[in-house]
Amino acid sequence: MINGLGRFWCLAAAAATAFAAISGAAQGQSYPTRNITLVLPFAAGSGTDTTTRLISKELGVALGVGMVIDNKAGANGSIAASYVARSAPDGYTLFVTTNTTHSANPYLLKTMSYDPIKDFTPIARTGDLPFMLVIHPDIPANSVAELIALAKKEPGKYSYASGSSSAIVSGATFARLAGIDLLHVPYKSSPPALTDVIAGRVSMMFIDVPTGLPHVNAKALKALAVTTKRKSALLPELPTMDETVQGFDITSWQGYFGPANMPKDVVTRLNAEIRKVIERPDIKSQLAERGMEAFSGTPEEFDAFLKEQLVLWEKLITDAGIEKQ
Repeated sequence: MINGLGRFWCLAAAAATAFAAISGAAQGQSYPTRNITLVLPFAAGSGTDTTTRLISKELGVALGVGMVIDNKAGANGSIAASYVARSAPDGYTLFVTTNTTHSANPYLLKTMSYDPIKDFTPIARTGDLPFMLVIHPDIPANSVAELIALAKKEPGKYSYASGSSSAIVSGATFARLAGIDLLHVPYKSSPPALTDVIAGRVSMMFIDVPTGLPHVNAKALKALAVTTKRKSALLPELPTMDETVQGFDITSWQGYFGPANMPKDVVTRLNAEIRKVIERPDIKSQLAERGMEAFSGTPEEFDAFLKEQLVLWEKLITDAGIEKQ
């Protein structure tokens, strides 16, 4: 039998459970009530930055709040990732990132200040950012095959810049598969790396299309190939790396995360609004102009994709012979 005190505690526990459920529902219904900060692991002007600014503008309108972009470049994205991982899981600090922080870093860095799975809540994948190989216009090569021939003729003369994991892995993979000796020149982020390629201080770079395409169009760089195994719908005139360097296939993805343990109803709301923005024909078109192949899916699909990508990038990095730094 339950005495009076026991009955009291039972009723109190039931009331607390009901209150928590009501509070959670109320949070989902009222969210958001203030500005949302989007933390990016790359500098202003990067592909992730330019595409996020377009998406976030429309997302802010849909949610009825301001969207604040906070670029925290450095340490291969770890600074930004660690910051978000330590933030409150209330939906007001989100992380817009790529395979750099959530697929490659565990196999590139000796010390990790965050766990890409345990420390984050997947919200929505937003698409792929294809990469392309660009070189300084003065290099006398108009194809990947011609570039390889030059590099074999003068081993060690040519260099490649990197400002992201995709660029690091692409450069090392290219050198290994093509059997050439290239000097790796790492940078904090892609824009300054690209600046040095344009200036001729570095020979080449694997760069995301949104960042590199304007310079290619302005004839400041020559584009030789895309890194995906299939041709890009955004750049149908460019051959693939795989056409010359068999087995080359590297793609950069982008998506939204929050800290671990975000309320499910907040995640559901964010996912729904992000997908609405991404699926709009006008937004897809504008993102394509910026070099992004936009598409989305559910948080569960994104979570499964992330785990598959960890396996894929471990193999890419191991095969490229890249040692942890």
